[in-house]
Amino acid sequence: MALTQEEKSEIIAEFKTHDKDTGSAEIQIAILTKQINTLNDHLRTHKKDHHSRRGLLKMVGKRRNLLTYLRNKDVVRYRNIIEKLGLRR
Repeated sequence: MALTQEEKSEIIAEFKTHDKDTGSAEIQIAILTKQINTLNDHLRTHKKDHHSRRGLLKMVGKRRNLLTYLRNKDVVRYRNIIEKLGLRR
């Protein structure tokens, strides 16, 4: 269920704001979104996996906090990440 190093590197390359950026809010949100989508697919087949469901809820909460931070810090960056990831339809 964890992301491979190649997947993570692709996400970092796509969402980085400068050359040495590895942990900006955009990157963290993108990585969490990928993990949430993967875990969501897992939970569709394994409905009684409550331990993974708790991890999913923690990730969703963390992503929500990062999105709130980004919205308060810079609305343009917030709108860009929402549009790129297809969140808030």
